[in-house]
Amino acid sequence: MLPLLKQWQIAPRIPPQVDETLSGYHPVLRQILYNRGCGDPDIADRFLNASPPPETDPFKLKNIDQAVDRIRWAIHKEEPIIIYGDYDVDGVTATTLLIECLRGLGAKVEGYIPNRFEEGYGLNIDALANLKQDGVKLVITVDCGIRSFPEAEYASQVDLDMIISDHHQPLAELPPALAIINPKQPGDIYPDNDLAGVGIAYKLASALWVKAVKEKKQNMNSPRQIESILESYHDLVALGTVADLAPLVGENRHLVRSGLRKMSQSQRVGLRELVKVSGKDPTKITSTDIGFVLGPRLNAAGRLESALAALELLLTSDVHRANVLAQQLDNQNRERQEVTRQLLKLAEESVVKDGFVPLLLFASGAEFNPGVIGLVASKLVDHYYRPAIVAHQGEEFTRASCRSISEFHITEALDQCADLMEHHGGHAAAAGFTIRNENVPLLIERLQDIAQEKLSALELQPSLHADMEVSLTELNGLLSELARLQPTGYGNPTPTFVSRGLQVKRFQPVGREKTHLKLTVTQGQVTFDGIAFQQGHWVEHMPKYVDLLYRLEENEFAGINSLQLNIIDIKPSSINP
Repeated sequence: MLPLLKQWQIAPRIPPQVDETLSGYHPVLRQILYNRGCGDPDIADRFLNASPPPETDPFKLKNIDQAVDRIRWAIHKEEPIIIYGDYDVDGVTATTLLIECLRGLGAKVEGYIPNRFEEGYGLNIDALANLKQDGVKLVITVDCGIRSFPEAEYASQVDLDMIISDHHQPLAELPPALAIINPKQPGDIYPDNDLAGVGIAYKLASALWVKAVKEKKQNMNSPRQIESILESYHDLVALGTVADLAPLVGENRHLVRSGLRKMSQSQRVGLRELVKVSGKDPTKITSTDIGFVLGPRLNAAGRLESALAALELLLTSDVHRANVLAQQLDNQNRERQEVTRQLLKLAEESVVKDGFVPLLLFASGAEFNPGVIGLVASKLVDHYYRPAIVAHQGEEFTRASCRSISEFHITEALDQCADLMEHHGGHAAAAGFTIRNENVPLLIERLQDIAQEKLSALELQPSLHADMEVSLTELNGLLSELARLQPTGYGNPTPTFVSRGLQVKRFQPVGREKTHLKLTVTQGQVTFDGIAFQQGHWVEHMPKYVDLLYRLEENEFAGINSLQLNIIDIKPSSINP
């Protein structure tokens, strides 16, 4: 199918007075800083330097003192501790981080990652029962647990102490845990609630080390030693934060930039091997590489089998074992890509009949691999710009992943149907739920009614945002200025530009299936090459002059570096110079 037509929204021009205030910066960088809310030089400097915010004391988090005291008691009494994580990158990195922290403090600690296919997301009572039987005294959750009421109640009944650390949105009532660490909970004064699950784990680790040193339980002579230990976790924080699409502003921005530096030094054996099999230069890892190269490989284990391979990879110090695991994850990622392609085709055949696209897309069946249903739902949203639900139907329960558009808050819609589901939760753009099979038809009927109410009067068309309109001559020498904005990602997007009236000199389809487009454009005396992924269809009707919306990037080929346009969208130009 041809892609949807997209609206281009270019940010308002920087006001003259702000432009003057930021006169110390490159003119294009001024506009981008203004777009990011940095219209004051001091704010701009802190942003560009990724300086840590002033209020990052972990002891500002509600209940963290109780959590630290209970963990230190468990260490003193040599009680077995379990870090109970999630099977995505955020959960795996958070589990790794707390295991390393607690082992460094002398704890008896292991990790537990539930199997997606057998146990599903989050805490489950059978797992807790087995852990209790094995002698575990304390369970610390990471990236899960904030809505696990029955599981927390069970743990309390069997005298299994539980500390919940999570970053997801809590309900009005909280589970009955010994301590809950979540900056989104009522009464919490921590100033940053954008931390990912691994970020919350990092704050807990920070508090543990600070308390241990204050009470002289660790032989350290200076605050710099604590700082060095905590910085050793920053690569894990960067991995989980970027992969979980946490906003790259504030404390996250500081931690991710520091983490990228740590990753370039290749201290973690498993991560070094993962970078190697992915074909990336370890000294040039970016947040984009985490999001599109490393993150998917770490996620692949939990999507197709068990995330324990990813956990072992990040924990191991054995180079040979790390190489084997990294290669395994790389192979699983290739398999995951093929499974996703097949199921996307099946889902499209299910939801689009005779060209009719409903306001809410729903595809379900036993054949839908629960490890990739979220990816399939995301691709449906990309293709049709409609909220999408893709579900695996088991013998008794259906488990679904939901992805949505800006006009439709998917979790609020699910909240209106809570009486039909066993569990549900998520964010505005992504959610999941578990429901008995017999309740599925009524749920979808009610969700379709909500979508009809919210969306029927709207013209649903995706929008692409650009930072500013520029001529090609303004791009020379710009890449080094744009590098100061790193790390980019959710909350701090890679800068995008619009250039109009560009003459197309050459173009050709590229890629194994000729689905991509390579072209060369000129404006006056300036010429640029460009690559447009998934836009090979333009070869059938390429106009002589085009408007482009794109990112500027460095392309390395045969040892030669050059600037190129990474083209996001193409439109025929009304400007014919």
